[in-house]
Amino acid sequence: MSEPSALSLPAYRDAIALDAPSRPLAPPATPGELPALTRQTLSLLADDPATRRLGLSAEDIASADDARARLLLRTVLTVRAPGPMPERAVKALDALLGGERLARTMSDPARLPLIADACPHTGYRAADRTVLWQGDITTLAADAIVNAANSAMLGCFVPVHPCIDNAIHSAAGPALRDDCHTIMELQGHPDPTGTAKITAGHRLPARYVLHTVGPIVHGPLQADHEVALASSYRACLDLAAEAGHIRTVAFCSISTGVFGFPKGPAARIALDTVADWLDTHPGIVDRVIFNVFADDDHATYVQALTEGTPPR
Repeated sequence: MSEPSALSLPAYRDAIALDAPSRPLAPPATPGELPALTRQTLSLLADDPATRRLGLSAEDIASADDARARLLLRTVLTVRAPGPMPERAVKALDALLGGERLARTMSDPARLPLIADACPHTGYRAADRTVLWQGDITTLAADAIVNAANSAMLGCFVPVHPCIDNAIHSAAGPALRDDCHTIMELQGHPDPTGTAKITAGHRLPARYVLHTVGPIVHGPLQADHEVALASSYRACLDLAAEAGHIRTVAFCSISTGVFGFPKGPAARIALDTVADWLDTHPGIVDRVIFNVFADDDHATYVQALTEGTPPR
């Protein structure tokens, strides 16, 4: 039986107001205002089902130090179901997330060294249009960043889980989950592997987030896993081109975390697929960033770029 088809961009673009400019309800807070805003937001969410389910009380909030209070708020927002929240809470959260964003060092894709400069001896044919960058993707001011999502497409609901899905939703804020929920309600079934959806980036420095469901690998790597992973990369770039106004795209290492795809083959597929797409779509995307976080992920890409048979 064939997998259900994915919802097309025109079928949900207006429903999530994809092309509307981001308008937070409050300006970014100063660093000194962040601790009080954290507690204020927690208090404003005291009656939220997620807060009640976690058993948090006013005493828990009052007795927590600043780091603990921020962790409690992140936990509430991680487990919270999509849906509206009180306007005062939205304003406080907008100020908090905006202030945290300004407090972090942002990275401009245009200032990152191309692979051609960082690895001058590489045989990679897209080296003059791509970047290998090690850092936190939630601080990257690309036009679009890629999120490795699960098929429910609602983000990770496990508090402080180390997946990229959790990190991106935490930095973007709950409006990102609301957008994803709107799309999935319209689609009516889990997102197929190897496809992509696009939402606004909300409180991220990136304007858009491309969400894709990569293949899950249990046991030996199979040819269909490789085909599905390549499809995820192509789907993101195709969707970026369809959405318009996206000149820089940053990919995380799709499927190589809890989804179990071996890192070496995944890097090779990512490099090959992106090069093929850029060759067949000249002038559409100016720069693609391969974002890695851990040292071993970076080493895997460097090896793929500089050793053995160059990416074809």
